[in-house]
Amino acid sequence: MDRVGGGEKQLEDCTVGNALGTCFFFSAVSALAVIPVVIKKKSLAPAAFVVTTGTMLDTIAGIRLCELQHAERQMKLLEAQKLSEDASAGSESS
Repeated sequence: MDRVGGGEKQLEDCTVGNALGTCFFFSAVSALAVIPVVIKKKSLAPAAFVVTTGTMLDTIAGIRLCELQHAERQMKLLEAQKLSEDASAGSESS
């Protein structure tokens, strides 16, 4: 797939796999926080729930970040397009 804009990510590239590559903050924090509970209860069920929730939060944060970057690029493109239209309209009226 050819990329427009010199290799920047497109909105279609905001898949779960790409979003997971952004940050593992919630996964790491949840894994560390649940260790005492797992030891106390002698069960991995709390760990499965908490770490899965942390991974889901990481995925959502990554996708949101990708969407925000895409929106910023779109705004810059619209501003550049508007400036070029204004410049061409100014040169035509002269």
